[in-house]
Amino acid sequence: MEKKTTKREFYEMIKKIVAEDETLVAFCEKEIAAIDAKAEKAKERAAAKRAEGDALREAVQAVLTNEFQTIDEITGKVEGEEVTKAKVTARLTQLVKAEIAEKTDVKNEETGKTVKAYKLV
Repeated sequence: MEKKTTKREFYEMIKKIVAEDETLVAFCEKEIAAIDAKAEKAKERAAAKRAEGDALREAVQAVLTNEFQTIDEITGKVEGEEVTKAKVTARLTQLVKAEIAEKTDVKNEETGKTVKAYKLV
């Protein structure tokens, strides 16, 4: 499988080819700098988004106890406007992968359905 050539790499190649023309070299350097700045901004946004996600994960972890709780129970205890069942489930999965929480199947007596339940390890 071939490696895809990036826009930055194309500008580097063009810069080498047109080394005699200072105007084109300056243009290529400006474009490369813009690409680098855009990539840096994207990294900052991603880090901020991860930190925000970490806050929800910490809130979910704080709600967990040593007894199994269903996702609905945990979602009801987590405070915040943006808290949804899907987001809580995603954070619980992260906690299970990090071996902070444990997951099992529990049968709901009222409905007879089997649901996932989580507790701290």
